[in-house]
Amino acid sequence: MADEETAPGFPLRRAAHARDLLELDSALVACRACPRLVAWREEVGRVRRRAYREWEYWARPVPGFGPADASLAIVGLAPAAHGGNRTGRAFTGDPSGDVLYAALHALGLASRPSAVRRDDGLELYGVRISMPVHCAPPDNTPTVTERDTCRPWLARELELLRPTLRAVVVLGGFGWQALLPVLAHAGLRLPRPRPRFGHGAEVLLPDLAGGRGLHLVGCYHPSRRNVSTGILTPAMLGEVLARAAGLAGLR
Repeated sequence: MADEETAPGFPLRRAAHARDLLELDSALVACRACPRLVAWREEVGRVRRRAYREWEYWARPVPGFGPADASLAIVGLAPAAHGGNRTGRAFTGDPSGDVLYAALHALGLASRPSAVRRDDGLELYGVRISMPVHCAPPDNTPTVTERDTCRPWLARELELLRPTLRAVVVLGGFGWQALLPVLAHAGLRLPRPRPRFGHGAEVLLPDLAGGRGLHLVGCYHPSRRNVSTGILTPAMLGEVLARAAGLAGLR
């Protein structure tokens, strides 16, 4: 194990030098900068849930998923312990992913309506999925320090996507708050007061350098709890994704 990969500053130093998404993802999956998250993701992979006892868990940071020329990004929270942390792909193998990929497929943005494992043949069209924290956290709750330590990976990912990126859908308030400083650092002008998260919230962020602005759209997270209680319905999710896809030029 390289000492560099365990250092808190590893994401900041390594992400900035990634020349493309393949290089970024390769560096990201080696990261061990947050001791609590490393211990948790690996413990979950050792103990396993009974339904998945035959699986060899990924138990590493989960990279983004989707093409390098995406015009729409979807930003979640973090991998699920027995979802992305098990399968190694964002929103794959958990109830949240079942809802999200079904909605994307209905819009023609995914090749399949479900995501089971990394080698299931699923493709995304014009869409890249990522998250502000790339390791599964205990109780689905990263600390502020963990969020900030992980931030450079998302910042570089969006920077590499920027030539084609036109819109971002943020799933949940945590992702919204984590993303705002990333966007400001990328040269996009945030209004004052800063835009508040809400389902269907929408704001156009101008590019301070005079380039194309970026549409930011809020959506409730398709968590099992939100869906089972009706806070978010598949129809509500589909409406927000359709709106964002239109802003991104995908419809």
